[in-house]
Amino acid sequence: MKSDEVVGEFQNMVSEVLIRHRSILDCLTKFQESTARVNRSIVKTATNCGCISINASKQHYPAGSSLKECSKYMDSHIKGELCEHCREIIAEEIGNHLFYLAALCNLLDYDLEELIGSEFNRISTLGHFLLS
Repeated sequence: MKSDEVVGEFQNMVSEVLIRHRSILDCLTKFQESTARVNRSIVKTATNCGCISINASKQHYPAGSSLKECSKYMDSHIKGELCEHCREIIAEEIGNHLFYLAALCNLLDYDLEELIGSEFNRISTLGHFLLS
C-alpha cells in the first residue's frame, strides 16, 4: 500500500470494525480515555521503568530572540531514551488513540486525510507565526 493511501484506508478500516462505540457519546469518552492512557504510559516510563526522566523547568531563551530562533533554546525536559518495552507500550496507546480519532472523524463525516492535509497547509503557510 502506498504511504499516501494509508490514512484513508485506516479510516475505512476503523469504520468497518467499530461496532460497540458507534454512539458519539461512547466515541468521545473512549477518545478521552485513550488520551489519558497515552499520558499515563509516558509518565510511567519515568515513574516505573525509569528509562527516561522528566525534569521540567521554565524555558529560557535570549531576550529579543525571534520565534524561529527560540526553537534552538527550547528543551523537551526529557532526559534519557525510551527502552524497547516502553516504546512498544506508548506506540500501542497512540495507535489506540488514532483509532478513536478516526472513529470521531467517521461519525462526524470528516475525511481524516483531508484534515491532515489542511492542517499541514496551515502550518506550512503560517510557519512560526502560528504560535504568536
